[in-house]
Parts: sequence; C-alpha cells; structure tokens
Amino acid sequence: MRLRDFALSLLVLTAPLSHAQLPPDNPDWREAAAPPPPPLRLEGLIGLDLPGSALRFAVDPRSITIGADGIVRYVVVATSTSGAVNGIYEGVKCSSGEFKVYARHTPGAGWVVTKDSPWRSAYDNGIPRHTLIVARTGACQGHSANTSVEQIVRDLRAPQDTKFRQETR
Repeated sequence: MRLRDFALSLLVLTAPLSHAQLPPDNPDWREAAAPPPPPLRLEGLIGLDLPGSALRFAVDPRSITIGADGIVRYVVVATSTSGAVNGIYEGVKCSSGEFKVYARHTPGAGWVVTKDSPWRSAYDNGIPRHTLIVARTGACQGHSANTSVEQIVRDLRAPQDTKFRQETR
C-alpha cells in the first residue's frame, strides 16, 4: 500500500512538469515561416537607450509579434544624426539568446528580405547592441518569450534589465 501511495504522490507532483515549456535545446524545435515585414512606421516608436551610439534606435510597438515557435519578431528603426532612416525586421529566440534579421528597409529601396539569414548569438562581439537591449528589457523573460505583446510593449516603455540587474540593498 505504501508503494502505491508513493507512486501516486510522485505522479501528482510531476504531472505539471509534463506541461512545462520545452528546454532551450529542444531538438524538435522548428522555426515557423516569418510573416512579411510590416509597413515601416515612424510614429509612436519606443526609443531604446544606447549610450554612445551614433544612431538612435526605436521599436515599432505595432510590429511586435510572438510566434507559435516562440520567436519575438519586431521592427527596429535606426535614425542617423543627419536624419537618414533605416528599418530592420528581426526576431529574437529567447530560449537560446539568438537573433535573426529577416529584412532591411532603406530609403528608396523599401524592404529587402534577407535570404537564409542565420541565427546568431546576441552576445557575440560586433552584434548590434539594440538587439540585446530589446531582448533584455522587453522581448524575453529569462529563456522564454515575454507573456504577451502588450507586456513586451509595457516593459520596453519602462525598461528594467531584470535578468542582469544587480540588486542593491
């Protein structure tokens, strides 16, 4: 009788784990086809704080999506000091800390889809810092996508790098 009670207790305690999110290195994960880039918008953008950058970066909150594959996709608008505006349609895979560029928008050319863009670590040297800022302050909660698009927008508007913030007492 005790063995049966133990087995039943173990089953009850572990059942919720069967519905838990797959681990970051899930070999069965497949990327869904990315939707086409949305129109490039310049109004209502959420600015990103990148001290020392010659460019100003901002995210279009209306472009943010969370795919069934867990990828957070969005458009970043980069504006130079001379006023030139470019757009980048990219995605962040929070489970692995990687990002991918799907398309680039330049004046006169519009959106140009990037063919076979690889997933790259958001932590590598030479990677645009805006991507890491978006992931840390809104798109991701640890190794998962944030809970909703609305929450991503709220977090980007009031950024707190909670994953890497040092608590002070």
